[in-house]
Amino acid sequence: MKRGARTTPGPSQGGGLLVIGHRGASGHAPENTHAAFELAFEHGADGIEFDVRLARDGVPYVFHDARLERTAGVAHDADVHSSTTLSQMYAGHWFNRRFPNRAQMEYLWEKIPTLEQVFERYGQHTLYAEMKCEDVSRQPALARAVVELIHRYGLARRVIVKSFALDSLAEVKRLAPEVRTAALFGRSWPRPLVPTAHIIAEATNCGADEISLHRSLLREKTVEAAHGRGFEVLVWTVNSPAALRRARALGLRAVFTDFPGYLRETLDALLAEGNAGGEIA
Repeated sequence: MKRGARTTPGPSQGGGLLVIGHRGASGHAPENTHAAFELAFEHGADGIEFDVRLARDGVPYVFHDARLERTAGVAHDADVHSSTTLSQMYAGHWFNRRFPNRAQMEYLWEKIPTLEQVFERYGQHTLYAEMKCEDVSRQPALARAVVELIHRYGLARRVIVKSFALDSLAEVKRLAPEVRTAALFGRSWPRPLVPTAHIIAEATNCGADEISLHRSLLREKTVEAAHGRGFEVLVWTVNSPAALRRARALGLRAVFTDFPGYLRETLDALLAEGNAGGEIA
């Protein structure tokens, strides 16, 4: 898809740097669970980011890893199970073991959500849904399932679909040109620094509206080039005041953070300082 042909609406919230909870408030609650999502909004997040996979029965569910061991304690691949089975798995007990100083009894009962449950509960907010699917043959089905739910819940102006699998983003645009998409670029070996020209070309080719960069790839040259081509720019994962200040100075759209409450307080303090000094925030 050519960028000039897309009909995507503008960002769902106007102006200013957005604080987005990375897998919810994942620094304080088990990632990709309702506990983490609700806590993110309690802490002042503008939106949440979460991972979406496709269950064996074709139902999208919210989970990060390809396997279940780390957060669900089951030695299986995740996508081979039905959504019914996955929705009965507990995905919070690991957090209490790893972070005893942040442990909460209620986290023990957190289960793997479906994408539909997330849309039902948080559809009034800005939602960044990252599609994850290692099986290339199933990626179009995941894109179709995500678009179907976006349409069912009328969330084309609330949900931004993102992925490292840029062909999947092109499929989302083919199915629903009005849905915003974000092309993901991370640091990988043996080429940890992705050239700016490559980032812009790849994002353009898949028809993305936004470019989401790992913090190690955040360079002024890249941001300027992206803005010059009409892309919004996002950065992940930002957990420090210094990184937040840099994101704000570069005019980014959003930061993804494990600690949205801390980043919200820091950003509000920066805005207050700027207003006190006569800056127009």
